Amino acid sequence: MIKQQQWRKKLLLKLAASVIFYTSIPLPNLDELDFRGVARFAPFVGLLIGGILGLLDTGMNYLGMPVLTRSALVVCVWVAITGGLHLDGAMDTADGLAVGDPNRRLEVMADSATGAFGAMAAIAILLLKTTALTDMPENRWLVLMAACGWGRWGQQLAIARYPYLKPTGKGAFHKQAIRSYKDVLPGLLLLIGLSSLLLLTDKKRLFLALGMIIAGSAIATLTGAWFNHKLGGQTGDTYGAVVEWTEALFLCVMTTF
Repeated sequence: MIKQQQWRKKLLLKLAASVIFYTSIPLPNLDELDFRGVARFAPFVGLLIGGILGLLDTGMNYLGMPVLTRSALVVCVWVAITGGLHLDGAMDTADGLAVGDPNRRLEVMADSATGAFGAMAAIAILLLKTTALTDMPENRWLVLMAACGWGRWGQQLAIARYPYLKPTGKGAFHKQAIRSYKDVLPGLLLLIGLSSLLLLTDKKRLFLALGMIIAGSAIATLTGAWFNHKLGGQTGDTYGAVVEWTEALFLCVMTTF
């Protein structure tokens, strides 16, 4: 009994550490937090973020807010909940990839100043998310949860598959938590289970459920592979870029369903 209580306490502390690390959701001050394993809970945090966004969207729809305004507000709150953590990584990555000299890319990405390509990347991501949500009249809450979940599963996969390019950095300790494909399997099963909720509510939604699984896993995999191809590895910034671009591209693909 005592061991079970200790295990539950450790699990709750790990979940709290993940929420604190990946979001700006206010939580009470907690002792004994260990941030080294937060990457293992990234997809769960994604579902939490998506659930909050879905509830917000449903509430605004109930009040009769137009879909474009509603979508723009959801995207703004999306950035606020994450504290811009992943969007900042996507911007830094874009600035680095814009440099012609591959040897200077990491140096540019480490610079806190945002360049023109970083600003353009941020505009593109926010625009894609807003327009895709506007073109999605149904199942928005579920798609939001799936987008946030698959984005962070893509981050896990990038951590597991590719080398980290810096000896130290804000994402270096993630390699200690995600060491093999076994560590990304729980997140994958969690997201497959989320898509299966469609079948419980309506068996005719099999095509949409399969589309979410195939599109989410494919985009998450290819996004991380593309950044690895360009840089020869990953950094904390590219982890954020994988999250943002997977989310945006996933939403765009879902409009076709």
